[in-house]
Order: sequence, then C-alpha cells, then structure tokens
Amino acid sequence: MPDSKPVVTYAILGITVIVYLLQMATQSLFGTDIPALYGTKVNELIAQGQYWRLFTPLLLHGSILHIGFNMYALWILGRDIERFYGRWRFLAIYLVSGFGGNVFSMIFTPAPSLGASTAIFGLFAAEGMFFFQNRHIFGRRSQQAIYQIIVLAAINFFLGLSPGIDNWGHLGGFLAGGMFAYIGGPVLDVRPSYPGYEVHDRRSKNAGLIATLVVFVFFSFLAAMTLYMRR
Repeated sequence: MPDSKPVVTYAILGITVIVYLLQMATQSLFGTDIPALYGTKVNELIAQGQYWRLFTPLLLHGSILHIGFNMYALWILGRDIERFYGRWRFLAIYLVSGFGGNVFSMIFTPAPSLGASTAIFGLFAAEGMFFFQNRHIFGRRSQQAIYQIIVLAAINFFLGLSPGIDNWGHLGGFLAGGMFAYIGGPVLDVRPSYPGYEVHDRRSKNAGLIATLVVFVFFSFLAAMTLYMRR
C-alpha cells in the first residue's frame, strides 16, 4: 500500500476551509453568503440546468460546528483511506460519493442542502468494503474494523434523523462509496519479495477509472430520470 503523505486529504480539507472563510466573509461584507447562494443543492435550480449544484455542496457548510464535524471526520477517515486506495482513487471516491449523495437528496427531499457529509458517508462505506474484500489478509482485525464502521455509520444515520439533517444525502453517499469500492477498490495479495514480502493490488490499473464511470453513470441516470419525470 502507498506510504506517502495523504496530500489529497489535506488539499480537500484546506480548500473546504477556505471556501467556508469566503462564506463568512461574504456574509459579513455583503449580508449574503455568496458561495452558498450559487452552490447549495436546490432542486428547482438543478431542474433549470444548474447541474454543478450536485457537486458544489461538498465545499459548503452552514456553521462552524457543521464544518468542524465534517472536517474532523475527513481527517480521521481520509488519511487511512487515501493510504489504502492511493491518491486518485481516494479523490474519485470523495467526488462520486458527494455526487451520489446529492442526487439522492435531490430525488428524495425537496429541502436545500449543503455539506461534505455525503462524501464522508462514502468514505465510511469505502473503508468497510476495503476490510471486507481484504479479510483474507487482515483476519480478525478486518472483523473488528467492519464492526466499528457499521456501528459508527449506524450512529450517524440515527443522528441524521434529527430535523434539518439530510439523511437521504448520507444514504446516497454511502451507496456510491460502497459501489466504487466494490468495483474498483484494492484487493491485496502478499507476495514473497527478497528479503521479505510485498503487498500487491490484484486490481487492474484501470479499475478506479471503471468504478468512477460506473458510479457516475448510474447516479447520473437516476438524476436524469428524476428531472425528466418532474417536468
């Protein structure tokens, strides 16, 4: 597994914090949160062709507590998952999970929404799928890790039942992250390599690209059908 620094995790965290500072600055200077005005998931505006609103909510947050919770989760989950999956697959998981979550939110709830939690739930699923698909290597540790992930995800889904929290977005992100990981996540082998052993990923180099396309096309189809039926 790659042992480099999780630069994508750091980059996403930094960009998200910068965007939040812009949100606060525009709110203070102009009385309007301009990034949220143009980037929040709003079903009616998506139906009018503002499809970027299925991605941009990832960078937007409604309060310091909101961004603090999500960025802490990204810090905890992202470093390990980026190490397991590598930089580009990790970035792909984050983006398609956020996209999938916002598509589900558009389909199942009329309320506007914003936040990175759609992608965070995708990371939960990706980490769980990694340990499941590599249980032949991690043994009992994989069972413990999967159990902990299930418990944490269940707690967060339960908390998502509170008013004002977009649990449909969480579910969509979780499904998208799990789909990506099942199709394109690393499946490891341990091979002899002088003077010891090396870990090798059985997946092809194109597995991450294929997984990205499959998940993106699937959720794009759901979004397109929903928008068509609502005309």
